[in-house]
Amino acid sequence: MIGIEWLALYLGLGIFVGFMAGLFGIGGGIIMVPALTAIFIAQGMPVEEVVHLALGTSMSAIIVTSFASMRAHNAKEGVLWDIVKAMVPGIILGTFAATFVAAYLKSMPLAVFFSFFTAYVALQMIIDKKPKPTRQISGKKGLFFGGSVIGSISALVSIGGGSLTVPYLVWQNIDLKKAIGTSAAIGLPLSITGTLGYIIAGWDHTSMENYQLGFVYLPSVAAISVTSFFMAPYGAKLAHVLPVAILKKVFALLLIMLSMKMLLSIL
Repeated sequence: MIGIEWLALYLGLGIFVGFMAGLFGIGGGIIMVPALTAIFIAQGMPVEEVVHLALGTSMSAIIVTSFASMRAHNAKEGVLWDIVKAMVPGIILGTFAATFVAAYLKSMPLAVFFSFFTAYVALQMIIDKKPKPTRQISGKKGLFFGGSVIGSISALVSIGGGSLTVPYLVWQNIDLKKAIGTSAAIGLPLSITGTLGYIIAGWDHTSMENYQLGFVYLPSVAAISVTSFFMAPYGAKLAHVLPVAILKKVFALLLIMLSMKMLLSIL
C-alpha cells in the first residue's frame, strides 16, 4: 500500500503540472521528470532505475492532458488534421524506437541529456524568439521525417512534443494558433506510443506488488492525471490575465533548477 504522504505529493505535483500546462501550453513532462526522479529516490527506489521510471511515468500521465488539450483545440477548429495524419506515422515510429534506446541507456546519460534539453527549452522561453516562417509545408515524406525526429527526442525526454512541433510548424508558414492545436493533437498518439514503449522496454521491471508496469509507476500516473486534468483549465484562464511573458522567464529559471536538482540526485 502506498503511503498517504507520497500520494499527497503526487496529487500536489499534478495540481502544479496541470496549472503550468494550462498557463504555458506545455505537456508537463519537463516538470514531472525531475520532480518524479527526486520523489522516487526519496521513496527508496533503485537509483539506476529512477530516471527510466520517471520518463515512463511522465509519458503515461501526459496522455490525459494531451487528450483534454486536443479536444479543446479541435472544438475551436484549431487542428490541421491533414498534417496530423502525415506526421503521426513518423511520430509513432520515432517515439517507439526511442523508448528502447532510453531503456538501454544508464540513468546518468539520460539525466544529462534531459538537463541539456531543459536548458534549451528554458533559454527559448527567456529569449521568446519566434521562428521566421520561411517556407511552405513539407510534403508527406518531409512531415514523416519531421515526425520521426520529434517523436524520438520527445520520448527520450518524456514530453508531449509541443516545444518541438510548434516551432517546426510555424517555420513552415502555419499560423501559431493552428500550430499549437495541431501539436496538441499530435501529442496524444505520441504519449500513448511512448507509454507502450516504456512498458514493453521495461517489462522485466514489472511488479504488481510495487504497482509498477514496466517503467510506469501506476499510483503516480493515477494521482497526477486526475489533478492535472482539473487544474489545466484554470491555468488556461489565467493565461489571459497574468503577465505570462514575465512568468515564462521565472518558470524558465525554475526548469533549470529542477533539472540541476535531478542531476545532483543521480550523482
